[in-house]
Amino acid sequence: MNELFLKAIEIDRDRIPPNSYINGIEALSSLDRLEFRSPVTFFVGENGSGKSTLLEAIAVACGFNPEGGSRANRFSTYDTHSDLFDALKLTKTFRRSYSGYFLRAESFYNVATMEAEANKLTGGRPQRLHERSHGESFLYIAQSFGGMGLYILDEPEAALSPQRQLTFLLEIERCVREGSQFIIVSHSPILLAYPEADIISFDGELHRIDYEETESYKLTSLFINDRARLLHNLFDE
Repeated sequence: MNELFLKAIEIDRDRIPPNSYINGIEALSSLDRLEFRSPVTFFVGENGSGKSTLLEAIAVACGFNPEGGSRANRFSTYDTHSDLFDALKLTKTFRRSYSGYFLRAESFYNVATMEAEANKLTGGRPQRLHERSHGESFLYIAQSFGGMGLYILDEPEAALSPQRQLTFLLEIERCVREGSQFIIVSHSPILLAYPEADIISFDGELHRIDYEETESYKLTSLFINDRARLLHNLFDE
């Protein structure tokens, strides 16, 4: 296994204000230390369980713009990130990540705009992200991911069809073989199936689960195998 860039995070509770909403999120209020054990880590759980809040804090603590993009992006249109990153202590290895990307789906348009403007100023190769669909733009970015990189991604499946999610799995595997590390928030049963991924559930206190224990897998499996009964029960209620 490749030596990971980010081995663990710790939360200094003294740096979180007593009235912070962070303290009201069960998964985060019970978290003191989290170790990363695999080149690919998934955060899973219901909406509002704290996945994206922690992911964003990790990204900002690692030097990424809160709105996303590469570490070179330094724009801000509207600050929404929490103060959690101030309370994070990162445990890193001696390895240096030579590339990286933080994906936030809701601000990807702004990232594409700023990267286009930056390319004009520097004479860089135009990416023409606004001339592509959302999914095509993200996959184009993913295909530019290199080895020795740290990639922090919030629900990348939101932009991708099932077929393109399989393509994205290939990109993850390519990068992992080249020495990269991924931390991903996802609800996709396709992406979560990445072999030997470490899956961390935010439902209740933070805990590790197997792929077949994820709600994404269980609900998708139920829908595919017994769609009529599930829909009948759903609409009956």
